[in-house]
Amino acid sequence: MPSTEEVQRVRSYLLSQANKLSVPELVDKVRRDTLPLREAAAAVPPARFFERPGPGEWSAAEVLTHVLEMNEYGAQAIEGVLDHGTPPPPTGDEISGEIHRQLRSAEDFWQTYQSRRERLLARVLRARGNEHLDVTITHRWFGPLNWREWLLFMRVHDLDHLRQLQAIAQRFAS
Repeated sequence: MPSTEEVQRVRSYLLSQANKLSVPELVDKVRRDTLPLREAAAAVPPARFFERPGPGEWSAAEVLTHVLEMNEYGAQAIEGVLDHGTPPPPTGDEISGEIHRQLRSAEDFWQTYQSRRERLLARVLRARGNEHLDVTITHRWFGPLNWREWLLFMRVHDLDHLRQLQAIAQRFAS
């Protein structure tokens, strides 16, 4: 769990930036800043992709499964708010321990992630930007966020796990 100061810092960032940027700027920021996720995942040796680097640590496949789960949750939540003005059920933002076994490589995960993310971003680009800002999506640490703030949270979430993938790749390289 992040410290109280970290939670406040991230929440402040999400609220200020998400409400300052236009919808196209938000989409561009999320799209551009999460591109390195592909490279980070590909840096994990393929033979060790499903292997945990140490006791109590996540494998690259587990990290990416979590990223896919949160990507899907966020996409459904934002689309539900935009299309129907309805709040989604809460999320725990915790690793499920599941692995998408049909996805055999970092590239398989990336293609699945990218396909869903682009569908979400295309929907967001059709928004005016002020739809249903009173409807919130609640995160257990960062509290209630409107859809714009949650979209930017998805970027922060992905970057956090990007660093985790980089650490896994580095651990296996040494």
